[in-house]
Amino acid sequence: MERVIDILVPDIGDFKDVQIVEVLVKDGDIVDKEQGLIVVESDKATMEIPSPIAGPIKEVLLKVGDKVSQGTVIAKAQPIAPDRAPSKAEAQNGSAASGGGEERFDLAVIGGGPGGYSAAYRAADLGLRVAMIERYQSLGGVCLNVGCIPSKALLHIAAAKEEAERIAEKGVRFGALELDLNALRSFRDGTIKKLTDGLGQMARARDVRIINGVARFVASNCLAIDLDTGASQYVEFEKCIIATGSSANKLSVFPKDKRIVTSTGALQLKTIPKQMLVVGAGIIGLEMATIYSALGAQIDLVERLPSMLAGVDPDAVKIWQSRNAHRFQHIDLNAGVVSATADSKGVSVEIEGAKPGRRTYDLVLQSAGRVPNSASLGLEKIGVRCDAKGFVAVDRQMRTNLPHIFAIGDVAGNPMLAHKAVHEGHVAAEVAAGLKSFFDAKIVPNVAYTDPEVAWVGVMEHEAASSGRRVRSAKFPWAASGRAVASGASYGMTKLIIDQETHRIIGGVIVGPHAGDMIGEICLAIEMGADAIDISKTIHPHPTFGETIGLAAEVYEGVCTDVLPGAKRPTKRASH
Repeated sequence: MERVIDILVPDIGDFKDVQIVEVLVKDGDIVDKEQGLIVVESDKATMEIPSPIAGPIKEVLLKVGDKVSQGTVIAKAQPIAPDRAPSKAEAQNGSAASGGGEERFDLAVIGGGPGGYSAAYRAADLGLRVAMIERYQSLGGVCLNVGCIPSKALLHIAAAKEEAERIAEKGVRFGALELDLNALRSFRDGTIKKLTDGLGQMARARDVRIINGVARFVASNCLAIDLDTGASQYVEFEKCIIATGSSANKLSVFPKDKRIVTSTGALQLKTIPKQMLVVGAGIIGLEMATIYSALGAQIDLVERLPSMLAGVDPDAVKIWQSRNAHRFQHIDLNAGVVSATADSKGVSVEIEGAKPGRRTYDLVLQSAGRVPNSASLGLEKIGVRCDAKGFVAVDRQMRTNLPHIFAIGDVAGNPMLAHKAVHEGHVAAEVAAGLKSFFDAKIVPNVAYTDPEVAWVGVMEHEAASSGRRVRSAKFPWAASGRAVASGASYGMTKLIIDQETHRIIGGVIVGPHAGDMIGEICLAIEMGADAIDISKTIHPHPTFGETIGLAAEVYEGVCTDVLPGAKRPTKRASH
């Protein structure tokens, strides 16, 4: 059992039956020693009564207007010494929940998503004793459980279904579609389980301690963990990595209703709506639109910005829109939902910037960004700095302003991508283990796993133009690719962005099948400082989608023989 004590009004001199004018704490607050609990006032003076201990307040027993004297019980609290977990003796006397609250770890990782488990496993491989605190029973975070992986499983099904429909004109025809939602959900869940089970095996193999609960800082070297049982456990650490991720942004204009969901709810695939509204034309919104459209829903799209996939090369967006026009009844850009009501008929919305009138939907997806999960960690208690949006401020070693506490992934800033979190997690773990490691990546790639896929990285052409940077783009149309034409993907495109002063590749975008698998070559080119000749002189296998990257480099050099001749750019060298 937890050791709970009464906090009493101390000796306050000659004062008796003085009135409480302010209560400074509430149930569940964690207080420091000497932190004020109540303010009392007599006709002679006003006094603040401090806490004699540090720890969580279990129950406040007084209210404003009550009168107190020496010995009056202010609150019930669970004491914990600052900057350490309960000692073994205290634990044996019941001050910590069973499960090892008295243990001390070299590293505590808060969050079991891609960034968190990567950090924990890397640290364990480097010899640290690691605890990983995860609020859910399954490891993998949003990405594996309710994000990247289940969405890709369903996008795979959607792509297979639509490809089967497209090849009818090529001589292969199937019977009428039969949709089995239970089987779809089973495939999705099986995919998730296989991966999350694997993470558990890797944790056990590394002796990483998994604690299921919600963590918060009670001191700069100690976490209190609220367990599923309702008890609390304390973990003391030398270093800590915050990897708590992010949550979907919920728009205040929408009422609470089971038909108004975030991506988590949409991926449950409870039913296929007849009419669906997607709010937000970013990656998540367009991926969900792809899935539900393929399964039979009629989709409307609302985006407050003037274009889909904000920031992406306009040529790429134009191709995507032309290939996906059939998915949408309405696409309203520069528009937003200004009112919404829910009744038995559906969710009725009014959209500013669209045609007048209200529209009614069976399902509404909110995909209008995400917010960092930092508010409930108690960071203000230990002095860890966050910015105005709640992102934890870090340096290139992923350290916060407290050098033994790190933050990685979504909670540490944009872009909110799992692959960025993994690399940051490795850096933080290595620094925690004493290595000289830095997050010095030049770029982080993005992929929309839609149909077609869109992948982009680095500087976009329009961004360079607006900043005054001298660049030149080289575009290879997939209509000139034998593999693309043979695969029904002649609409695709590969574009490279090259700095005109250095001739180095600084950005790129690909639209078409497997774009996400191909963008890594452009990433490597940017990281290695490659120029167009480096890429064009690298022999790519033929016929492949991947060779379009080399062909785009040849277009820049003016030596491509797969397209009509253009102006040839003089080169300083003809071979490696």
